[in-house]
Amino acid sequence: MNLHVYISEHEHFTDFNATSALFWEQHDLVYGDWTSGENSDGCYEHFAELDIPQSVQQNGSIYIHVYFTKSGFHPDPRQKALYRRLATVHMSRMINKYKRRRFQKTKNLLTGETEADPEMIKRAEDYGPVEVISHWHPNITINIVDDHTPWVKGSVPPPLDQYVKFDAVSGDYYPIIYFNDYWNLQKDYYPINESLASLPLRVSFCPLSLWRWQLYAAQSTKSPWNFLGDELYEQSDEEQDSVKVALLETNPYLLALTIIVSIVHSVFEFLAFKNDIQFWNSRQSLEGLSVRSVFFGVFQSFVVLLYILDNETNFVVQVSVFIGVLIDLWKITKVMDVRLDREHKVAGLFPRPTFKDKSTYIESSTKVYDDMAFRYLSWILFPLLGCYAVYSLLYLEHKGWYSWVLSMLYGFLLTFGFITMTPQLFINYKLKSVAHLPWRMLTYKALNTFIDDLFAFVIKMPVMYRIGCLRDDVVFFIYLYQRWIYRVDPTRVNEFGMSGEAPTATAPMAEAPTATGALLPPPTPDPATITTTTGEEASTPMPAKPTQGASSATESQEVPPKPAEDKKRD
Repeated sequence: MNLHVYISEHEHFTDFNATSALFWEQHDLVYGDWTSGENSDGCYEHFAELDIPQSVQQNGSIYIHVYFTKSGFHPDPRQKALYRRLATVHMSRMINKYKRRRFQKTKNLLTGETEADPEMIKRAEDYGPVEVISHWHPNITINIVDDHTPWVKGSVPPPLDQYVKFDAVSGDYYPIIYFNDYWNLQKDYYPINESLASLPLRVSFCPLSLWRWQLYAAQSTKSPWNFLGDELYEQSDEEQDSVKVALLETNPYLLALTIIVSIVHSVFEFLAFKNDIQFWNSRQSLEGLSVRSVFFGVFQSFVVLLYILDNETNFVVQVSVFIGVLIDLWKITKVMDVRLDREHKVAGLFPRPTFKDKSTYIESSTKVYDDMAFRYLSWILFPLLGCYAVYSLLYLEHKGWYSWVLSMLYGFLLTFGFITMTPQLFINYKLKSVAHLPWRMLTYKALNTFIDDLFAFVIKMPVMYRIGCLRDDVVFFIYLYQRWIYRVDPTRVNEFGMSGEAPTATAPMAEAPTATGALLPPPTPDPATITTTTGEEASTPMPAKPTQGASSATESQEVPPKPAEDKKRD
């Protein structure tokens, strides 16, 4: 067969006589040949510089048209003697890619100055905050699938069905052509503008096995139910780049370790989520737990949610943070009595929620320690917040005052968020106990934090995120230190009125003298007759019935007392 490659500005190509449109022509290719070519792998390639039409420089499209014909035939239908429908297969595609370039207009809120490029500011004023620009990548691969499966029309599974073309008359399918740009990274695309005089293009032809084609097709095909918008797919393309770079550049052993650690991280995340809900759902007493920290956690989650919404973060991240906010709100119902006051409504329409501390929190010393911890905390927290707010206002650029408030709070919580965990440490110190903490959930979260530390060194991450990982490590090690110094004492009654030691039995009764003066073993006491006085057990001596026919030697002997283990068992 012969390969004909044409480059055109038109989606439907008809100008076969234009020599400028013909980019590459390769003759005498063999279907399913894996041994020919320069590298004996069945692959061929062609490189050339393309002259850029003016329409393409001005954000127009450019297409590649590929024709395979049996040897001796031509793809032009107007050449009746050389054209045959069943001997020609055709596939075309747009080879430039339109990408959104976002411009966030930020400035110093006090001076009004910005460090952005003046040209970018002018383009943002002309085209708006989002500009669609044509981009170019110099590589594309044409694959012909080496497949002999007897496909039947209507039975080809998706997403393969969109590549298999059947002849309407015979029912046979044409050779499958696939444009493969899977390994074209997003970072390698560059914009097409009037400053470019030509575009480099390298077109490769290679055979492709069925199972590799299935992998490429599954990874490259987008869902037809595009209800989330094109922006989500642009973000997914950028996220896939990190996976492709890892596959191309990472050591195989490190890559395998990263995959295993990622799976373990997901498992720990789920277990921490499950144990957190299970702990709060089964909690009956709030002794030893900081209720104010729960409210502060809700405030922190709201700030993070508003911040990622303001900065157009990935949709999946937005959903996960939103679910976290709902869980934090649910925790409030577990630490406080929440009721709806229907007599005093908000704006005359909605019932007013009322919050009241639970009795197990008020009657314990935890509330006193909680208030004391947050009072000490405010002496450190508010000055740091004021200093960080002034720094953010003087030296950083923002879109507006709303964005400044969100970014200032988010940056402050991420940097000094460990301070908000100190009330629980203070309560543990005052109670000299850590038995009230959800240790399973804390352990899973700590393991995830250590995994995040590993990724922070392997993968490029913001400095603020690395600081957040470090502060979580420090707090958890303090928790571990408290668990070590406040060890479990089975005899000590904890704040729930429970002890780890089983109740002990009464002491043995005093031995009673017989009528003959001999001492006999005391009878087993009835638990119902035992009375306790000032913590000591006392009972009335019971006279033993004298034995008949006892020898003098036996009468003169004293029965030894029971061992301590037998007394404890009794």
